[in-house]
Amino acid sequence: MLPLYPLLFKPILKEKIWGGKKLGEILGKPAHQTDLCGESWELSGVKGNISVVREGPLKGHSLSDLIEEYGASLLGEKVVQEYGHEFPLLVKFIDANQDLSIQVHPNDELAQARHNGRGKTEMWYLFQVDPEASLITGFSKPLNKDQYLQHLQTKSLDQILNREKVQAHDVFFIPAGRVHTIGKGILLAEIQQTSDITYRIYDFDRVDQQGNKRELHLEQALDAMDFNHYPQYKTSYEQSPNKLAPLVACPYFNVNRLFFNQTTTRDYRDLDSFVIYVCVEGALQVRWDEQHVTLKQGDTALIPALIKEVTLIPKSPYKVLEAYIA
Repeated sequence: MLPLYPLLFKPILKEKIWGGKKLGEILGKPAHQTDLCGESWELSGVKGNISVVREGPLKGHSLSDLIEEYGASLLGEKVVQEYGHEFPLLVKFIDANQDLSIQVHPNDELAQARHNGRGKTEMWYLFQVDPEASLITGFSKPLNKDQYLQHLQTKSLDQILNREKVQAHDVFFIPAGRVHTIGKGILLAEIQQTSDITYRIYDFDRVDQQGNKRELHLEQALDAMDFNHYPQYKTSYEQSPNKLAPLVACPYFNVNRLFFNQTTTRDYRDLDSFVIYVCVEGALQVRWDEQHVTLKQGDTALIPALIKEVTLIPKSPYKVLEAYIA
C-alpha cells in the first residue's frame, strides 16, 4: 500500500448557461474549450463525478478507490462511522458571468425522502468581484407561504428577496432551505455537503442555445423553503493577517480562513477528520514528514486524517480555506 500524502485532484469542469472565462483566465483551469465554463469541481465524491488524483504516486486513482483502500487513514474514524465510504464534502469554484437561477436546496430529511440522498448546506467565499456585483440570500422581510406565492405569480420576487452588494473576501453561509442566487460578476469558492440537488424557482426566462428554458421546481421548492427573515446574512470575521479566522461551524463542516505571511504550524492531533485546503489567494508550501507540496491560487488539497501536523510556509501572503468535519 502506497503512503498517503496531501492529494490534489484533476478539476471536473461544468459548462453552464451563466458561466464565463474566469476559471481559465484567473485560476488557470483548462476551461478554454468553452466560453460558458461555470464550475470547476475540485474535490468530489458525487456519483458520476468522482475526483481523480492528478499528481504523485497515487496519480490516476479515484477518490472512491482511495476511500475503499485507506478508509479511516484518509477520512478519520469518526467520519467513516458517520458517512461510510461516501466522501461528505464537495468543493467547487464558481464563475457567475450572469446571475444564477434563484434557487433553494432541501435539507437532509427532505432529500432522503425524495431523492434517497443528502441535503445541501453550503458556504461561499468570494475572492474576485466585479464592481457593483451583488447576490441574493434569504428574504428581506418576514413573510408567509401565501405572500411568497403571490410575488412568485406576479414575477415580483425582487420585492421580497434580500440582495447584498458584495466585495472580495465576503463570506456567506447558506443553510438548506435558504433562497439564494450568486450574482453576475462573482468568482467564489463553495464548500458544501455532497449533494447536487437544486430546486430552481426563477431563471429570468432565459433560454439555452436550442431555445429551451431550464426546468423549474416550484412545488418541490415550496416544501424546502425557509420563510423566516434574519437580521444578518453576511458572515462577520477577523480579517487581520497572521491569524486563523473561524468562518463556519455547522453539523456538516467547519471552515476557517488562514491568512498568513509568516510560517505557521497546524496541529490536527485532536481532530478525527481529513482536512481540506482551498487556496484562494497567494501561494504556500505545505510541509509534513520532511516532504512538501506547493499550493497556489486555485489549488485544493486533501490532507489525509493520518497526517497530524503540517507546517505552512508562505511563498507569498496567502489566504486558504481550511475545512474539516468536527
